Amino acid sequence: MTNPLRPQRGLDELRPYIPGKPIDEVKREYGLDDVLKLASNENPLGASPKAVQAMISAASSASLYPDGQSYDLRQALASHFDIPFDRITVGNGADDLILQLSMAFLEDDDEVVVSRSSFGMYDIYVHAMRAKLVKTPLAPGYRIDLDAAADEINDRTRIVYVCNPNNPTGTMSTAEEVDRLLDRLPDRVLCVIDEAYAEMVDSAEYPDSLAMVRASRPNVLVLRTFSKVYGMAGIRLGYGFGHPGVIEAMAKVRAAFTVNALAQAAGIAALEDAAFVRQSVEMNRAGRAQLYEAFDRLGLEYAESHTNFVLVKIGPNALDVVEGLLRRGVIVRPMTAYELSEFVRISIGTSEQNARLLSELEGILSRG
Repeated sequence: MTNPLRPQRGLDELRPYIPGKPIDEVKREYGLDDVLKLASNENPLGASPKAVQAMISAASSASLYPDGQSYDLRQALASHFDIPFDRITVGNGADDLILQLSMAFLEDDDEVVVSRSSFGMYDIYVHAMRAKLVKTPLAPGYRIDLDAAADEINDRTRIVYVCNPNNPTGTMSTAEEVDRLLDRLPDRVLCVIDEAYAEMVDSAEYPDSLAMVRASRPNVLVLRTFSKVYGMAGIRLGYGFGHPGVIEAMAKVRAAFTVNALAQAAGIAALEDAAFVRQSVEMNRAGRAQLYEAFDRLGLEYAESHTNFVLVKIGPNALDVVEGLLRRGVIVRPMTAYELSEFVRISIGTSEQNARLLSELEGILSRG
């Protein structure tokens, strides 16, 4: 008798990432015509108009393979952020870059330090490489505890992830806290600072991570994305800044043509759309205040957010509230997968969308 076909053992611990419910699925499941999605931290203004126009123009060349090195896009990023070209990488979303990092730097039984309540893709790719996750609890205020992360460093540690601001809590690590972590980090340990929501941050205490890259710090990689403030989540385009040695290692495992031609054109154009970025940030700031005011009035605890979403504590019946909102055509994100079972994460929408969400939520809470 032959042995049965069996997946590699890293998959034994892996739990697939479950995204927020799509609008069309909720319409079918609940028989609805009008559904509002506030679950996936998407830009309610849509995509950068300049990016959309660039994709339309690029579509005429869709029969040709894209530039596998994304040369023009990387040059645009180099100019926009004042970072040398050889310290820039791009991928099919930041998720793709996290996969490349895992493939390039992790071996069996290496250790990776992450927060217990942080972006789930870190966990998935660590398991896929048969490495070990070391999880730290949140600090007060639902913040990542970087001192606790530093305490976990040992001879097997290869990567420490700092999601800043953190998803799903929305909280921020300060420059002082990040510097303190880096001071305790051996050069052989890579610190990955995931800044998907960097453009949303108002605080003067936010770290200048790009200064670390410009200073040639060898063990820091900064990840960013076009999905949030630029409104290009459906295009899948992420980028990273790091030491040339790190970028080169990632390039060795990168899939051919990982960034398609339309995404490359859209990214170049989006970087030039400063007006859209300002509009998105201003709308998000106003929407955040709108949610805060309502949560205060309703007596709901929430985490101070530096992102385009707010983590709010509903209580033991959080899943029932999520279901009630779904039946009313509003999608929000339950937090059970992040060990925050009494919480939901609500993306910030337009003023009208926020008002609809709050009206439905208040109605559900008032009826117990």
